[in-house]
Amino acid sequence: MSKNVIITGTSRGIGFELVKLFAQAGHQVLALSRNEKPVSNLKLNNVSSFAFNLNNADNYKAVETYISKNWKHVDIVINNAGALINKPFSKTTISDFETVYKTNVFGVAELTRVVLPYMKKASHVVTISSMGGVQGSVKFPGLAAYSSSKAAVVTLTELLAEEYKESGISFNVLALGAVQTEMLDEAFPGYQAPLTALEMAQYIFDFSLNGNKYYNGKLLQVSNSTP
Repeated sequence: MSKNVIITGTSRGIGFELVKLFAQAGHQVLALSRNEKPVSNLKLNNVSSFAFNLNNADNYKAVETYISKNWKHVDIVINNAGALINKPFSKTTISDFETVYKTNVFGVAELTRVVLPYMKKASHVVTISSMGGVQGSVKFPGLAAYSSSKAAVVTLTELLAEEYKESGISFNVLALGAVQTEMLDEAFPGYQAPLTALEMAQYIFDFSLNGNKYYNGKLLQVSNSTP
């Protein structure tokens, strides 16, 4: 059965691959990214795309308008958009933290809040976190803002699952290990990750459709490295 799916951060990497996977499987997709061109250039019939900035209040109204006019309800939200700054902590400013948190935390919270009234029983909100945001995991210098923001959405997910447990809507968070994306290359030039963006997108695609049968309010570590 066709689902209505919203995905953020769709101009490249995992988000871009997710749009194609959901479209190929016959689902309806709203792809949100600051740069909508990569998705709109695909010219897929069941995909809508418009420029969306998680920091712009008017953009959320556009999402609401789209849902109420075209869909009436939403089955899956994948909070995939992310901002990363790699900088020694001593040189990290309030502005750096604000930039990262506005996308990785505030944007996740606001999009989820705006879409929730259109979700019903068996809907699924999936938020993409990072192994760097998991307590006790290996940490990397330079990622203070990024990793702490990715930790924040883990707790946010647990809280939403509790607050909405009577609704039948599920909230889960995936902490990803290293994936070969443009963002990883910008943060760690030359590093070769064990998984491609498409391989990780395939896992997230399956989990978004089926994971809510087994999990709610849970953090799953999606990483093939140890520790």
